[in-house]
Amino acid sequence: MTLQARVFFALGSRLPCGLAPRRFFSYGTKIYSTNTEALQSKFFPPLQKAMHHLIVTQCVIASRKMDVLKATAEQISSQTGNKVHAIQCDVRDPDMVQNTVSELIKVAGHPNIVINNAAGNFISPTERLSPNAWKTITDIVLNGTAFVTLEIGKQLIKAQKGMFICFSRIYLTLMCARFCAKSLAAEWGKYGMRFNVIQPGPIKTKGAFSRLDPTGTFEKEMIDRIPCGRLGTIEELANLAAFLCSDYASWINGAVSIVYFSSLFFSGEDVRNIAKS
Repeated sequence: MTLQARVFFALGSRLPCGLAPRRFFSYGTKIYSTNTEALQSKFFPPLQKAMHHLIVTQCVIASRKMDVLKATAEQISSQTGNKVHAIQCDVRDPDMVQNTVSELIKVAGHPNIVINNAAGNFISPTERLSPNAWKTITDIVLNGTAFVTLEIGKQLIKAQKGMFICFSRIYLTLMCARFCAKSLAAEWGKYGMRFNVIQPGPIKTKGAFSRLDPTGTFEKEMIDRIPCGRLGTIEELANLAAFLCSDYASWINGAVSIVYFSSLFFSGEDVRNIAKS
């Protein structure tokens, strides 16, 4: 089964399977399979390597900094051999989002998959939090997700298909879940669109940990709380996202996938220690 898609990120491979080639999430409201006698192995063959490497895509990425976008596009292209389009966009600006979506459709057509992953993070005691700091975070994570999802979604209603994934931080999951995984999943499912939320736990990346744990003080404490004794990896998130976008998950809609152990919520002691640091 060859998985193919046009992917939009807001910021030659095949599966070893005997099924006929099909478009990536191409069914919309159509049923993927009704054969209850088929062996499970026919639909879920063993994966030989990370699932996210088994996707053939045309990709469009969007973010504020063009130099970062170009470098990222070149890196993705060099690793996949596929064309990656970079479009400058500030998701906080609805007019800029509208222009970006128009450019996206112009260069790559209507996307099969939309991934909302724009975010802003910093550590601050609440009493030092300014109105502008609060507005910056909510404008990026909440308003940006809404602007991108609504603008592209209205275009995809015409195409009668599409898959949206929202990567949501712990403190914003309830709002994201209600908007994407509940409201739009119910309203726009009739158009063949699906909406799912991924809530990651601690994944060590340079960008996140340099802001949220600059001294490295809390990394060991987090690991001690996780039963398997380690942090998550980018590949594990990518595999989950690839599965949710695939036809294997064509009946998963309105789900919130929590990818962390429940005891990772900050305790009162954690908050006090962060404030001190």
